[in-house]
Amino acid sequence: MRFQSALIVGAGAGLSASLARQLAAQGTRVALAARNAEKLAPLAAEIGGTALACDAARPDAVAALFAETDRLGFAPDCVIYNPSRRLRGAIADLDPAAVAEVLAISAYGGFLVGQQAARRMLTRGGGAIGFTGASASVKGYALSAPFAMGKFALRGLAQSMARELHPRGVHVVHLVIDGGIRSEHRPTPAEAPDSLLDPDAIAATYLAALQQPRSAWSFEVELRPWVERF
Repeated sequence: MRFQSALIVGAGAGLSASLARQLAAQGTRVALAARNAEKLAPLAAEIGGTALACDAARPDAVAALFAETDRLGFAPDCVIYNPSRRLRGAIADLDPAAVAEVLAISAYGGFLVGQQAARRMLTRGGGAIGFTGASASVKGYALSAPFAMGKFALRGLAQSMARELHPRGVHVVHLVIDGGIRSEHRPTPAEAPDSLLDPDAIAATYLAALQQPRSAWSFEVELRPWVERF
């Protein structure tokens, strides 16, 4: 299966850029969405894609994003939700407003994007929706309750959507990235050469899962470096 068009929400450097490049290499039209669309301009130009502004935690902004893809005749048959927000701190000291923002970005935005994508895919009779998870999707670490809350909620959303939508032809995949991702600002330590995940390798598996034949769909895939303990 090859997608005609894809929308990546929460796009930027790293994993989302790897996904965008690999999709474009397959001949897929790619739209990138983030709060600051200007920062996406170089990547959009590189892949011949479209950069769009969207605050994924706002219902009106997400509705406007999908309305714009409709106006452009884009109709993505692949939608990937990639945003998240981390907040560390002792449970007794966390700012409730900051925690609410983490939940809005990590989980509520996933619902908003997933809802808009599902409405369109059900009308067309198919499509694929991907949600990017983390170690915190299945393990709540000390001093990291907000991130765990958001990622647990996103996983629950994805699981519920999969059970509802798979029988109707819409594939939902939740990807658990159990480990750090290598980047320009986070190079692999010389003393631990395999300790970080390669974003290109993650993207390859992510897309392979989203493009599975419907006779053998996965809901969830876990990825971690071979040296990572779990």
